[in-house]
Amino acid sequence: MYLTGEILSQDARAVRFFDRKDYYTAHGENAMFIAKTYYHTTTALRQLGGTSDGVSSISVSKTMFETIIRDILLERADHTVELYEGSGSNWKLVRSGSPGNLGSFEDTLFANNEMQDSPVTVALFLSFRGTGCTVGLGFVDVTKRIIGLAEFLDDSHFTNVETAVVSLGCKECILPTEYTKLPECRNLHDALSKCSIMVTERKKAEFKDRDLVQDLSRLVKGSVESVRDLVSAFEFAPSALGSLLSYADLLADESNYGNYTLCRYNLDSYMRLDSAAMKALSVMESKTDANKNFSLFGLMNRTCTAGMGKRLLHMWLKQPLVDVDEINSRLDLVQTFVEDTELRQDLRQHLKRIADIERLVRSLQQRRAGLQQIVKLYQSGFRIPYVFAALERYSGQFSSLIKERYLNPLKSLTDGDHLNKFMGLVEVCIDLDQLENGEYMISSAYDPKLTELKDEQEKVERVIRELHEKTAIELDLPVDKALKLDKGIQFGHVFRITKKEEPKIRKKLTTQFIIVETRKDGVKFTSTQLKKLSDKHQKVLEEYKNCQKELVSRVVKTAATFSEMFESLAAILSEMDVLLSFADLAASCPTPYTRPEITPSDAGDIVLEGSRHPCVEAQDWVNFIPNDCKLVRGKSWFQIITGPNMGGKSTFIRQVGVNILMAQVGSFIPCDKASISVRDSIFARVGAGDCQLRGVSTFMQEMLETASIFKGATEKSLIIIDELGRGTSTYDGFGLAWAICEHLVEVIKAPTLFATHFHELTALGHEANGSELLTKQLFGVANYHVSAHIDKSNQKLTMLYKVEPGPCDQSFGIHVAEFANFPASVVALAREKAAELEDFSPSVTSNDTTLEVGSKRKRECDSADMIRGAARAHQFLKEFSELPLEKLNYNQALEQVRKLRNNLEKDAVGCQWLQQFLVKSSPTVQSATGVMKNVMNSSHSSTNEETG
Repeated sequence: MYLTGEILSQDARAVRFFDRKDYYTAHGENAMFIAKTYYHTTTALRQLGGTSDGVSSISVSKTMFETIIRDILLERADHTVELYEGSGSNWKLVRSGSPGNLGSFEDTLFANNEMQDSPVTVALFLSFRGTGCTVGLGFVDVTKRIIGLAEFLDDSHFTNVETAVVSLGCKECILPTEYTKLPECRNLHDALSKCSIMVTERKKAEFKDRDLVQDLSRLVKGSVESVRDLVSAFEFAPSALGSLLSYADLLADESNYGNYTLCRYNLDSYMRLDSAAMKALSVMESKTDANKNFSLFGLMNRTCTAGMGKRLLHMWLKQPLVDVDEINSRLDLVQTFVEDTELRQDLRQHLKRIADIERLVRSLQQRRAGLQQIVKLYQSGFRIPYVFAALERYSGQFSSLIKERYLNPLKSLTDGDHLNKFMGLVEVCIDLDQLENGEYMISSAYDPKLTELKDEQEKVERVIRELHEKTAIELDLPVDKALKLDKGIQFGHVFRITKKEEPKIRKKLTTQFIIVETRKDGVKFTSTQLKKLSDKHQKVLEEYKNCQKELVSRVVKTAATFSEMFESLAAILSEMDVLLSFADLAASCPTPYTRPEITPSDAGDIVLEGSRHPCVEAQDWVNFIPNDCKLVRGKSWFQIITGPNMGGKSTFIRQVGVNILMAQVGSFIPCDKASISVRDSIFARVGAGDCQLRGVSTFMQEMLETASIFKGATEKSLIIIDELGRGTSTYDGFGLAWAICEHLVEVIKAPTLFATHFHELTALGHEANGSELLTKQLFGVANYHVSAHIDKSNQKLTMLYKVEPGPCDQSFGIHVAEFANFPASVVALAREKAAELEDFSPSVTSNDTTLEVGSKRKRECDSADMIRGAARAHQFLKEFSELPLEKLNYNQALEQVRKLRNNLEKDAVGCQWLQQFLVKSSPTVQSATGVMKNVMNSSHSSTNEETG
């Protein structure tokens, strides 16, 4: 993009703004992008130079500028922002930002909005070895001032990378430019794209760790030795982190020195969640949500602090715990707040007055803070004794935990060397009386010059008050009741009367005073004397402010020394805020939540009695039907769930995942009773969707998500699969679904909820129940179905939304089509064709008066009978196909077939479905026998000819 004949930046993704003081401009392609994306018209464009081939330009107001950068940096993942200042041909880049690094635009983005999430930037450096690869990862969280390293093995789909960036809340990823040319990295870009992460490319030469220890020792708290020891434990992560420090330019800002924390990130520290699971379980908010309760974050976010609690909740939902003791500690605290309503309400009232301490401290460290930020910290600190007193009054079951977790740390942080010392500093330095007027000023007693100016200011204010009283007497109006004295930025000190009083003094008003404004709330006017006094007051005030500038700088510098104390305080308060939010949700729901029992991942089962979906039951129009889920090892560890469309299968399997996630975050859950064996990950294949931009069809996306499950799931995971295989032909889909089920049961062995319309899959549950008809045994498989009722008189379907044991042997798709108001003729034809395709009986006509209304035409077998018969028929066909025909003559082969059929006929006694199978397959068997005879005769003839 050109402005004055010179290229301003090489970054093709940058949207560049030029600060014109009262407004902003953008030019060239940036102007076109803004016009089309945000103004939805190109009429806002103008051509510089007045010619049609001139450079396009657009003007943007300050309000619109904030809207645009908020969308680019917080919502989109494909652009960066650059802001230039200057004039003529001299423009200088003063601020830049990207989705992962909001730093320089933070004040603009969150001036009037809470910062709900803490963006993280990661860098990756890969080493391919054989079929796998080692991933070196470095990350920076500039809001929380954390630098981290991680290193792990990954598969070709980069499953672990996806898990890591989801857990960290990554918004931007730095990669070497060379990776775009490597075919092995195509899946890496796909994984990052699924997570809506912007990829920034850097030269491979920037991925170096030569001076990393030295650079980190300047940024990180602690000794050089501890930094060196941690960095030396990794082989590839230091290279990634080196590029990240260069990109984020952390060393350029001296306020960063000694304020960062260095840590090792371990993938196994938290439950693993990939992008598919986050979407399937609706963990985070979406633009398409009709209300906040559509997402788990929106439902659980009842935090009170200004931003801190929200950011911590964001992080907790992306990083559920796997440590049983830590989960139970959180649950103990939530139980404390649930049971003690007075304590919960008191604490929430105090936390509502707590500012965003984390952001205030960061502005202090960067020397961007003023007296207003210091006062906010003071006001927040003023609430801490009340929080402490409320906690101290608690004497219940978990009083020792409250003391250890909150009271002891708060006591050490609020002593005379910490918070109390800061509070005393503020009370001495800042004029707290002026806060009522919205002014933040250094106390006059803090400096002799300020004392002198303060005296003069008060003298002028006293004269103004005397003039106010004198004027009231002259106008015969009560002071303050009828004649008021106002003070504003525009006019300074003025008199004001209501429009009702104005006619009484209109003559004097027009001859002796100067009217400055007439509005609905009254008439503002001044006099020559009042104007002089007001100007003098303003002049003294300006002198006071100029005099205090140097003092403000000193106060801010001193206040910054308390940063570490405030960071510790913020961690305690934000944790308390989130746990109080959990307690408030659990106690205030129409059907209260319950505390889950947590067991280690290798022990116990997953039992949810009377479970509900928290987001669905929170909708106004929903009367939720609770259901039990019992995933019991060796019995119902793998559950196949069948039932009608819209019957509640998807909601049921999702609510199990959501309940387990909530429990491992440390929250009570919407159940009557619950026992949960901790899961190390949740994998979900729910819903259908394609991505044309990535060249991925719906079915391919389904297969990729299933491949991720195969590669990443362990027996300690939870797997949720919905309608797998329906994106291709019926036979292919069923075959894949069957094979996937067997692999999950026999190899991965993780608790699984598998919702399907392939009713034939329920035979797996029959196998699991120890059928003697089958040679293969699958243990731990159970069939469940969501129930529905069909009215026999009118064939109307009623969903019952109850999950009950046993399989469902039919689909109700045509009934759902009726719900969608299909034409009656279409529904009738659908029923006719479905009946033809599902004709399992020997010779029943459509005029059979014994056919039960509401059942499928000509089907006379119950589901158990059909499952048992189908399994035996499957065995028969398998044994038939395995006959060694090449070693047998015709008579021997016929004898073998006769034996197989006789055994099948014996097993058909008492099985109506097998009897129907034998009747319908008789012509086929006879035909196959004839073909077999001809083939074998031909084979023997050929053999004789060759021998001769």
